[in-house]
Amino acid sequence: MPDDREHRFRQLYHEHYRTVQAYAVRRVATPADVADVTAEVFTTAWRRLDDIPPPPSDRLWLYGVARRVVAGQLRTARRFRRLIRRIENNFPAAPAYSEFHQNELLFTALSSLPPGEREALLLVTWEQLPHAEAARVLGCSANAVSIRVHRARARLREALDAQPTSARSGGLK
Repeated sequence: MPDDREHRFRQLYHEHYRTVQAYAVRRVATPADVADVTAEVFTTAWRRLDDIPPPPSDRLWLYGVARRVVAGQLRTARRFRRLIRRIENNFPAAPAYSEFHQNELLFTALSSLPPGEREALLLVTWEQLPHAEAARVLGCSANAVSIRVHRARARLREALDAQPTSARSGGLK
């Protein structure tokens, strides 16, 4: 029985990989995003193999999955842009610099935070969860979330302020 599933999946993959990939190429911005979409579609196909209709409807089913995966990526990108704007609004003294360098520096600064503080900050800022709901996700108290968010913001401010002026300005004069 497992050999039949594997055979069916391999057949589906070989018949439709390029079709799904082409679908993604026409809808996302980077080759990495294309690879992510394609991989996610076939990961979903493997998990839900028994739900996939027989040909020729299988291709349409894969298109439906790809559409939802692309929509999810676009939502994530929009959330990230909103997060960047919210963080910028919380740090009005930060100097202006190109969006690319701004995002790179912010990502680096976020990555330097302790995981618990980073996740609390992202849940509250990006996901816009109240402290009580973020606490349920993190398995701690709302007070602990409040403390983590406060510490994360302070560390993030310090990390961004510690960037050399040339890095903050994107190296452009």
